[in-house]
Amino acid sequence: GLNQLGIMLPYTGVLQLLANKLNFPIVATSGNIHGSPIVSTNKDALKKLENIADYFLQHNLKIEHPQDDSVVKFSTKFQQEVLFRRSRGYAPNYLEASINSEEKILAMGAHLKSTIAFYPNSNLYVSQYLGNLDNFDVYNRFTEVTENFIQLFEQQPEIILIDKHPMYQSTQLGKELAKGTTSKLIEIQHHKAHFTAVLGEHNLFDKKVLGVVFDGTGFGDDSNIWGGEFFSYQNNKITRIGQVENYDWLLGDKMSKEPRLSLFSLASEEMNEVLEQKFTSNELKNYKYLKSQNKLKTSSIGRLFDAVASLLNIADFNTYEGEAAILLENSILNYNLKTCKSYCQQNALGFSAKEIIKNSYKDVQKGIDKSQIISNFLFTLATHILNFSKEKGFNKIALSGGVFQNTTLVDMLLELAPTEIKLYFHKVLSPNDENISFGQLMYYLNIHK
Repeated sequence: GLNQLGIMLPYTGVLQLLANKLNFPIVATSGNIHGSPIVSTNKDALKKLENIADYFLQHNLKIEHPQDDSVVKFSTKFQQEVLFRRSRGYAPNYLEASINSEEKILAMGAHLKSTIAFYPNSNLYVSQYLGNLDNFDVYNRFTEVTENFIQLFEQQPEIILIDKHPMYQSTQLGKELAKGTTSKLIEIQHHKAHFTAVLGEHNLFDKKVLGVVFDGTGFGDDSNIWGGEFFSYQNNKITRIGQVENYDWLLGDKMSKEPRLSLFSLASEEMNEVLEQKFTSNELKNYKYLKSQNKLKTSSIGRLFDAVASLLNIADFNTYEGEAAILLENSILNYNLKTCKSYCQQNALGFSAKEIIKNSYKDVQKGIDKSQIISNFLFTLATHILNFSKEKGFNKIALSGGVFQNTTLVDMLLELAPTEIKLYFHKVLSPNDENISFGQLMYYLNIHK
């Protein structure tokens, strides 16, 4: 149901020979079961993909380091390059970040879209995308790559950097690696790692910069779930200076799989009729009770995208990660800034997700076109980022987090930004959690010390 195609040219000799003989496009997909790592042996291919593939064209060359295809998207208006998946052709590689350290440092990254970063000598190496560590096979691949890096460079890490989230598998593996060794273990907050990843890519550690990190989830310093954060950076110090107003985080990981739950969390009383169409009476009764007892809060912009998608009947359930947000952007082909309006007022700390949902609902009741409501929503986010920057006296904004894979939002920011404000997006890393390992390393070298 998407309005875009992903295109790739032949990238191996075998594919080129095949393309030479065929005068029509080939529909291709990754050689893996959903959620599992890429298949890399003939034996596994025959066993795991027998119900998917009609034929197998096999090769006798052993694959030592399996990698997925990379995915890159360009925004419509400004052709801004956004890396969705950094893998074959991009990784593993060394990044030209300015590092002056004698320590051997290993950064374990995040849990979803996992990568590792290793500084074993005078160069920094960042692995390819590895995937969601909830999957047993992906976790095994993750441990193999980590061990391969250590063996390849013949260097034991002296410093191991992990995410603050205690339940991340990458955090657990980092702790295991540190056991019984002299390696020092250091926790780094998820969204601060996002921010320092952009600072590191653009070498901005000698500047004053506003960090805007919008994503789905991450363990915050206050033990709440962050995801709509404003940070200031200056003189090797990061301070959280703003956020999306907290709202209820319900039912753990279930919330990210059911956009209707995000809408339920953010909905005002006047929206009961909408909720009654999406939940059974028993569900409403139970969830209202849970909400009344709930103490866990979130500032997640990712879940706000889910709520808007549910409100507009685009998606109430996700069949793959980020589906609601992808379908939301897919629902608009273009936008006109002259017709856009903001759905909420700026406040001292940031803005209110509840106010955005409330005003979006008012437009739904008025019969406003769905594509215009989505444009208004994205315009709201873009204008608040720029207004916050002006109010706090920043002329440089570094943007990270999975939300900035939305290329329409990226285009709006580029179009709305005045000449005195400079926007910094990721260049060689993805804005999603793939950049966390690199960001952890940048944080340790430039802020933690």
